[in-house]
Amino acid sequence: MRLEAAKYLYDVQSAAATLAGFVAGRDWDGYQGDAMLRAAVERQFEIIGEALAQLGRVDAALLARIDDHRRIIAFRNILIHGYAEVDDALVWDIVQTRLEPLRRQIDALLQGAG
Repeated sequence: MRLEAAKYLYDVQSAAATLAGFVAGRDWDGYQGDAMLRAAVERQFEIIGEALAQLGRVDAALLARIDDHRRIIAFRNILIHGYAEVDDALVWDIVQTRLEPLRRQIDALLQGAG
């Protein structure tokens, strides 16, 4: 794996870990009622999506090994460009159902890189 590709995977890993820390012990009501937490979570998803978009420019084959990479990048675009229409319930659902599988997959790719 090229060093630049590994850097983007590390950026995803780091942002996902940071995001998981932000929401640890939180529930929907706490998330919905905390504007700063929502902004922080959205920012980490933006970083994840941007890192994957950049990864695709340097190693499209590696990006293709990441489940739902197109949807993750599209989600980043929604957060950046459609910020006025962000659905907090959707963001929370993604945190609850998709973040950990992504973290496991990125960890495995980085471990495989040696």
